[in-house]
Order: sequence, then C-alpha cells, then structure tokens
Amino acid sequence: MVQIALYIVLGLMGLGILSIVAFGVRNLAFGKVEPATMIFMAVPLVLLVVLGALLPSWAEAGIMTILITLGLALLALLYTGAKGLFS
Repeated sequence: MVQIALYIVLGLMGLGILSIVAFGVRNLAFGKVEPATMIFMAVPLVLLVVLGALLPSWAEAGIMTILITLGLALLALLYTGAKGLFS
C-alpha cells in the first residue's frame, strides 16, 4: 500500500512540476513575465544540478543549494534596501 501511495505522490509531483513549467513558458510567450524573472527563478535549480555533479552526495548538494540561495536572497535584500536608502 505504501509503495502505491509513493508512486501516486511522485506522479502528482511530476504533474505539478510539468504544469508549472508549461504555464511559465506560456506566460513568457504572452509577455506576462520578464525573461530576467524566469532566469532568477531557475538559479536554485541550476545550482542544485551543478553542486550535485560536484559534491559526493545529492543531500549535501541540496543543503548547500539552500544555504547559497539564502545567502543570495539576503544580499539581494541588503542591496535593494541600500539602493532605496541612498537614492
């Protein structure tokens, strides 16, 4: 029973990811979103793939991806805050 539920959950996750990608491409094609936004949203995925290839385990790659993405988000917040303060 657990194996069947696991396959159902994985299938639903796959369908969710496919729909996110499809609607993202659709919105990009219709000009509802800027390409830079799509690139920024893809950074964690690209980072995970690169770190997964370089590090010995995917678990370490996932943790490093989270930490690096968190650091980049904090830098972006500091940058926008300082930009708003000085302009």
